[in-house]
Amino acid sequence: MMNLQQQVSIFVMAYGPKLMGAVILLIVGLWAVKGIIKILDNALKKSKVDASLHTFIKSVSSFVLKIVVLITAAATLGIPMTTFIAILSAAGLAIGLALKDSLSNFAGGILILTFRPFNVGDFIEAQGHMGTVKEIHLLYTYLNTPDNKRVVIPNGELSNARVVNFSAEKTRRIDLIFGIGYEEDITKAKEVLTRLVMNHPLTLKDPEPVVRVTEHAASSINFAVKVWCQSEHYWAIYYDLHEQVKMVFDQEGINIPFPQMDVHLHQNK
Repeated sequence: MMNLQQQVSIFVMAYGPKLMGAVILLIVGLWAVKGIIKILDNALKKSKVDASLHTFIKSVSSFVLKIVVLITAAATLGIPMTTFIAILSAAGLAIGLALKDSLSNFAGGILILTFRPFNVGDFIEAQGHMGTVKEIHLLYTYLNTPDNKRVVIPNGELSNARVVNFSAEKTRRIDLIFGIGYEEDITKAKEVLTRLVMNHPLTLKDPEPVVRVTEHAASSINFAVKVWCQSEHYWAIYYDLHEQVKMVFDQEGINIPFPQMDVHLHQNK
């Protein structure tokens, strides 16, 4: 029988060169991966890719390259690559099933950060909520509502939902309706409304504001007032015009009708 020393000698002679080659390949491969990731990092800094994606891209690239190095080193030892691929496939399937919702949010985050339907600071409406985008992460997007509540929306839902971005364009149109009584002079009312919107310092004169009769309602003649403004001035003009129209109509003697009921009592003789 061979003693232990002879067995070790035979093992070293048979597998030593392969083992040494695998170790060298592993060391060189990991060093090369580090260099590739460094080059990728510099390229990402110079690119237009969102900064939030940099860490993710580098992590995924590093993971994939290290797996390639590990499989190659294992193949050098004579271990079949199909074994590693089967193990990785099984592990990937198990992780995918366990993290199904998180992976959906993750994929949604990638889509949002890549295609940019909105940016941090934009005012949006999505999933029944309206607010200013404060943060965009890979899994969740954070909104602050006008009354300063924090809303957290999963990116998986957000990437597949209808999103209204109120800040995407530099200008917006304000649509208002003002009513006057049927007995009032519509020409005078139109002149008053036109003067108000034209004199407001924040309204845009191009495109030209529109003031037109839009409806003969049950108790009023309604004017549609459409004015353009810079997006950040929307609410200031909205509130100003409601207040100023009431004040100027009062000064000009223009009646603003309101619902009322006349009750007539008849006494039977």
